[in-house]
Amino acid sequence: MSLLQQFFASAPAPQPKQIKLLDGKLTVYKRPQSAQWQCRFKLSNGDWHSASTGTDDLMEAKKQAMTLFEVVKIKIENNISLRTKTFKQLANEQIKLLRGVATSQRGARTYKDYLFILEKYLIPFFGKYPVEEITNELVADFEAWRIAEMGKEPKAITKKHHALAYNRVVELAKQYGYVRNKLVPTLNTRGAKSEPRPAFTHEELEQLYAYMPIWHKDVHHRHSGEPRILCSAYVKFLANTGIRHSTESMPLRWKHLQWHYSGSKRFLRIWVSGKTGARYLIAKNDVLDVLTGLYRWQQLPYASLDELIQAKLDRRVFVMPDGQMPHLLENIFRHLMKKSGLLKNGAGQNRTLYSLRHTYATQALAKGIDIHTLAKQMGTSVGMIERHYSKLTATMAAERLA
Repeated sequence: MSLLQQFFASAPAPQPKQIKLLDGKLTVYKRPQSAQWQCRFKLSNGDWHSASTGTDDLMEAKKQAMTLFEVVKIKIENNISLRTKTFKQLANEQIKLLRGVATSQRGARTYKDYLFILEKYLIPFFGKYPVEEITNELVADFEAWRIAEMGKEPKAITKKHHALAYNRVVELAKQYGYVRNKLVPTLNTRGAKSEPRPAFTHEELEQLYAYMPIWHKDVHHRHSGEPRILCSAYVKFLANTGIRHSTESMPLRWKHLQWHYSGSKRFLRIWVSGKTGARYLIAKNDVLDVLTGLYRWQQLPYASLDELIQAKLDRRVFVMPDGQMPHLLENIFRHLMKKSGLLKNGAGQNRTLYSLRHTYATQALAKGIDIHTLAKQMGTSVGMIERHYSKLTATMAAERLA
């Protein structure tokens, strides 16, 4: 036999370009320039569905094609979407959408909140599941897992924020058609009630203010003393304005201060922008001494606070003399609490910088300021004031009520 005859004799028989299965309902075929077999078949609504078998072996491709045919048939009968993406894929798309609209300060804060919830809790647990495959049992497992991760039962407000982030991903799945006529289980928003942060009494504040000069001097070098001086001014400012720590206070600039006149009297008015939008608040008169001491310590070139306010200086208020922002002010405050012996209140709760806002509210109510005025001043709702302080108002007004 010639070499040419031997070659043709040993050459494998050519494979067909397409094969019909299941009485012609299913076709297995190869695309040009593709090694793997594909399959296609007509759906009950007349549309064609095609998919890769994931193999270049014909026998295996036939098995995979018939399996795909049956799976799609079952999905259609049960109103399950043929297209799908995992929770993680959709969550990442939602993150991109949120980043695109996070142009305002409030939008940026919302984006950061959702990003944290998605990356810390939702994606690690639900990430690998298609949204349509999330069941009530899976949601129950998530809620048990979250308690283990947090080390405690989350508050109702925390559960609400988690549910909002979760719902955004579910809604995106529905918009893309990945969930067909199926109710996706929701997250439970019932949790432990939020407790008001521990406040300072008037006497405790006086004790704290008296200790601050001692704390300033108890340092080994000047650079560790400067953050303490700034923290002390910051504490007094929060206690006398009710402003929110961080989100409202840290972006504050000298140009946001102005005088408000009422007859022959004038008061310091401060423009702040927080999670409920922009507003003006009226500071207590004690803030004037705090700000005067602060701008002199920062060595700003102004003869008086009046002159500084008129200058509309575009510089942050709570910075070091060199203009740098303080690093981890919460840690500095915690050190102050420990050294002063005021870290815990009578119930054993740790005080934080947010305790100063609570202190402002309780003192204002004790002086008889109505909750509507207080809510406007603090940039919150009347309902929020009532929920957190309704138990306190009657006790505070005991002398007037008796």
